[in-house]
Parts: sequence; structure tokens; C-alpha cells
Amino acid sequence: MKWDTLDEEQCSLSRTVAVVGDRWTLLILRECFLRVRRFEGFQSSLQITRHLLSERLKKLVRFGILRRVPYSEAPKRYEYILTQKGLDLYPIIMAMVHWGDTHMGDERGRPLLHEHKSCGKLFDPVMVCSECGEPLHAKQVHVHAGPGRKEAVG
Repeated sequence: MKWDTLDEEQCSLSRTVAVVGDRWTLLILRECFLRVRRFEGFQSSLQITRHLLSERLKKLVRFGILRRVPYSEAPKRYEYILTQKGLDLYPIIMAMVHWGDTHMGDERGRPLLHEHKSCGKLFDPVMVCSECGEPLHAKQVHVHAGPGRKEAVG
């Protein structure tokens, strides 16, 4: 596999990594979910170069994860808003946050706490089966080849 052709692979994970699989893109997405929308806001919070930030934002727009919306005419400036496709990345980001809280934390505890607006409780993200609602764990899942796969999966 070549890095620049991952988006052409049969593997859904490879295609996803082709779009969001570098550290700056993931951190930009984190900021989007923290409601940062403007170029200067991303640059300030991430301390990323203007060139690199511009490249990553263009890529996220090109793949339909963000959309550019003008907020100023003189000078012309844009906000970057998550599309539905971008919002659908939330479970992935939250799973990574939870892993970091669990395995990369220190004695000070979690840097951010997440509250479910509906019930008002702090929560940990969990992945559940869409059919029965039980929590999913890697050892409890069996993978089968799908219609988009040419060869069998073990």
C-alpha cells in the first residue's frame, strides 16, 4: 500500500485514514468539535503553520468533511463548519479521547469531561451493537466479507 493511494483501497479503514489519518487533521477535527471555526482560531490553539493548516483545511473541504462559509466580505474571510459527513466522525474522535483518557492520562485526571445534554450526566463513550445494544469488545466480533470485497476476510 502506498500512502497517496490509500483512498483507492478496498478497505474502509484505509480510505478513512487517507482523509483523516494524520495528526494535524485529527487535531483540527478536535478543534471543530470544540466549536473552533476560524482559521486564526485553529492556528492559535494548535500552533500550526499557516501553510500546513491551509492544506489540511482544503483537504477536509475537498472531501466534504468541512464547508467554507464566508463571515466577512472586506476582507474576505471564511469559517469552517462540519458537514453531516464531518459530524459523523464524532464517535471516532470520542473513542480516541476515551482511549487517551484511559491509557495516556496522568495523576491530574481527564483534561475534559463530557456531559450528555439530554440527561445531564458525565459519560464515557462506549460502542454498542446496533442490533442488541450490548457493548462491543474486539474479541466478541467476527468479520465476514461484504459485497464490496473481492477476496475473503479471515
